[in-house]
Amino acid sequence: MSNAPNATVERILDAAETRIKLTGYNAVSFRELADAVSVKSASVDYHFPAKADLGVALVKRYHERFFEALAANTASATPRQKLRAFAALYREALNNNGAICLCGMLGAESGGLPRPVVRAVRGFFEANIAWIGAVLKDGALSDAPRDDATLIVASLQGALMLAASLDDLSVYDRAAKRIARFAFA
Repeated sequence: MSNAPNATVERILDAAETRIKLTGYNAVSFRELADAVSVKSASVDYHFPAKADLGVALVKRYHERFFEALAANTASATPRQKLRAFAALYREALNNNGAICLCGMLGAESGGLPRPVVRAVRGFFEANIAWIGAVLKDGALSDAPRDDATLIVASLQGALMLAASLDDLSVYDRAAKRIARFAFA
């Protein structure tokens, strides 16, 4: 990928993110992305010489945006408020045409993804677990912060999948509320 972000790259990434969240990595083609952003396929190839380059760039951008939003939403929050903000940020993925978290979708497909994309997705989830674990530890909310953080991430990701599969946003909301009752209360 070229070093300087530009409007075409952002449009390609936006189109790729939308499609991958709905249909998965392997269902998306460069031709489809080119058509979606009204450029030639060669333009997509220019910015992303391989599909793995696109996948890594997409996960990196998603990761950065997620943690920027999390930092902005939790700057002066208590540990419990931070955990609720985390769950709310996951919920935002569902507000996008029934799509789920980009990394949740890619994680489900990890067996068929290029290794660099798998490593990027793993990095996103490891950062999620580390962040929640630190909040749990700082707030003295857990005697096993890493284990509980893993449980929270897994539960919220599962709730996203179920809500999207059942086409019912309240599934996530009810699950997050129950998780909060046990983990955030």
